[in-house]
Amino acid sequence: MPKTQYQVYVIELSKKVFTENARFRNANPQFNGVLQCLYVGMTSKTPKERFQQHKTGYRNKKGHKLSSNIVQKYGMYLRPSLYNHIAPVSTRMEALKLEEKLALELRRQRYAVWYN
Repeated sequence: MPKTQYQVYVIELSKKVFTENARFRNANPQFNGVLQCLYVGMTSKTPKERFQQHKTGYRNKKGHKLSSNIVQKYGMYLRPSLYNHIAPVSTRMEALKLEEKLALELRRQRYAVWYN
């Protein structure tokens, strides 16, 4: 059986998220309005499948919501140029670390970023 692989992905969000969502705005004091608003996540699915789950408000079999409200409301499209250079990893923990590292790196570049 093939081993599960995890990868990070980036979704561009509508800039409305910055004006309409105080938590997003407060998490991004470095944002100057020039670059885009982004969501960084990690998945064992393809980024395209995961983006669709976010947009449809996906819930698991137990009824737990596994999609981000921010992506569901403001997500526009995937930004592969911001994550294709990062190789998939074999554990969820490694993927979570990569997700945070990429999110903070993008914030340093002055993007407004949301991650979990």
